[in-house]
Amino acid sequence: MKTITIANRNNTVYKVKGKRPLLSELRSLGLVLPYGCQYGGCITCAAKLIKGKVDQKSQVALNNRQINDGYVILCVARAKTNCTFDIGVESHDKLYRNPFIDPLEPHELKADIATCREIKHD
Repeated sequence: MKTITIANRNNTVYKVKGKRPLLSELRSLGLVLPYGCQYGGCITCAAKLIKGKVDQKSQVALNNRQINDGYVILCVARAKTNCTFDIGVESHDKLYRNPFIDPLEPHELKADIATCREIKHD
């Protein structure tokens, strides 16, 4: 069992097994969370990881900057350790950034976007 603490909800604690995505486990315990696609392709269920480790390798919505800022996609993330999160829109202070005012640098993009791929024509 893993302990999941929601810091910005009075440090409410939930116990999860870590075998299913956090969105599923937390919703089954009564926590109301927003979600959209449920496959890691949007950022509706994004939360900020304050402490701990998750496996979210199947997410495709976050860029490197967002991941480095601690964001996780709850619909695909599985807890690997005890974790502390901020959830909801108040946790999204660094999730969004206006690309016209503050564009992403190449190292902040996903590797497959930032580098040219070789295209082969047969």
